[in-house]
Amino acid sequence: MLEGGVVSAVRKPGDLRRQCAALPLTGTGAALRVVLVTSRETRRWVIPKGWIEPGELPHRSAAREAFEEAGILGEADPDPIGRFGYQKRKPGGVLLPCEVLVYRLRVARLLQDWPERRERERRLVTPATAAGLVAEPELAALLRTL
Repeated sequence: MLEGGVVSAVRKPGDLRRQCAALPLTGTGAALRVVLVTSRETRRWVIPKGWIEPGELPHRSAAREAFEEAGILGEADPDPIGRFGYQKRKPGGVLLPCEVLVYRLRVARLLQDWPERRERERRLVTPATAAGLVAEPELAALLRTL
């Protein structure tokens, strides 16, 4: 199926792909900040997210993604605080519907060097600013609750 010049993957209803994401937070009260990174392809602002590896607990996967994508060391809570949906763009323009489980991650340390440092930009912003920067409405709504 072609939607606006983009090929949409044909899937059975309910055939969502599941990812996990870290919602990295540092500071408290008025000093609370969210760590955002840019996506590699579209350069839009996102929270670190990715696929859950086989045998890996989702909250540990979220912490791993935070390290790889944003140079964040910290521990993710074991229970998700929310979820959001988005369309993952694959090579050739194929879109995969994904559900992303979001895990709160308290930042212990921000590294100066990390695996994807040359591929992404990292920014610390207020929750309100983060909600205005991300494209996914459900993620923006979650950020506004902080």
